[in-house]
Amino acid sequence: MAAVSSHSSLRIDAPSLSSKASSISGRSLRHSVRFSGDSLPSIRGRITCQASSVASSPSPVDSKDFSFDLKFDHSDLDLSGGIMSSTHSCIFHGLTVKSEKKDFLHITDYDKATILKILDRAKEVKALLKSGDRSFQPFKGKTMAMIFAKPSMRTRVSFETGFFLLGGHAIYLGPDDIQMGKREETRDVARVLSRYNDIIMARVFAHQDILDLAKYATVPVVNGLTDYNHPCQIMADALTIIEHVGRIEGTKVVYVGDGNNIVHSWLLLAAVIPFHFVCACPKGFEPDQKTVEKARQAGISKIEITNDPKEAVIGADVVYSDVWASMGQKEEAEYRRKVFQGFQVNDALMKLAGPQAFFMHCLPAERGVEVTDGVMEAPNSIVFPQAENRMHAQNAIMLHLLDA
Repeated sequence: MAAVSSHSSLRIDAPSLSSKASSISGRSLRHSVRFSGDSLPSIRGRITCQASSVASSPSPVDSKDFSFDLKFDHSDLDLSGGIMSSTHSCIFHGLTVKSEKKDFLHITDYDKATILKILDRAKEVKALLKSGDRSFQPFKGKTMAMIFAKPSMRTRVSFETGFFLLGGHAIYLGPDDIQMGKREETRDVARVLSRYNDIIMARVFAHQDILDLAKYATVPVVNGLTDYNHPCQIMADALTIIEHVGRIEGTKVVYVGDGNNIVHSWLLLAAVIPFHFVCACPKGFEPDQKTVEKARQAGISKIEITNDPKEAVIGADVVYSDVWASMGQKEEAEYRRKVFQGFQVNDALMKLAGPQAFFMHCLPAERGVEVTDGVMEAPNSIVFPQAENRMHAQNAIMLHLLDA
């Protein structure tokens, strides 16, 4: 068998190490580690070691991080557990080597090639599931904790069903089950759930909550929505546009409405993949300026923020809408309805966009408010394929995070 070479960021958890190793505790260095052998992988990466006890030390060492040089040859390897499984784990005489965890918090955490690879995987797995084939079970034996500070039909059903169809078991934790940040600190929730589950998904209000979960969790964390962004939704949207327009690159996507977390996610995608993005919103309801600048500074997409929806939609491939008052803003609903007059997506606005334009909405929709019933039910409305693609895009994201 030909030699295999790969590059990975590694962590080593050592349940028991010698006193010689403990003498360098507290240091974290970068090393290159090579496992020799005709058919063994060649791996370079950052090695961090954690010891729970030290055999010859007078007092146990608890959770001390340190780094050191390692050299292995055939005589050192315990092959009983296999080498480099799909989770990139190996056992070397009590040392567990595993890949550094990945999270999905912002689309800009990944480069263009990775985002497109995830979208390609989503298409493949979707086709498999649509065929009725249930033999692909990469999540068999795995569990996912789903934290919902904000309730949602689509997020819960798409994650729970998708994880189940690929062999896993999802656990729903509603607003009263945890009360994260109130009854129990986020960092404690992250550490506890990491010991029970293989992956965590959270739909929360404050963006800092998802950042803290990811910081303290030792398993992958997926952003199911925050007040700042909604990356899983935009991945589903991109998949839907690819299916119906034929591509995402070079398209014109026009969002009409409030400059909210959906807009921020579109802007972050525009910082990774080149397309023309326009946000048409009332004055005072523009998206976060720093996020707009981040998208513009990436220099790959055309970004426009305007207060004129009629001008904005001309030549659009996609006209996109969302509710004018999101969850947590319902007390402003009546005020917003007055301010947003002229920003309803109706037949007249879609006619200005042109016959090629598709209509999209992340749902739930308030028919007769931000969008008319006629537009929602029109032949060029792809709202419900878009909703279905939440599951397929999220499946691909989780496959990527779990190296499955």
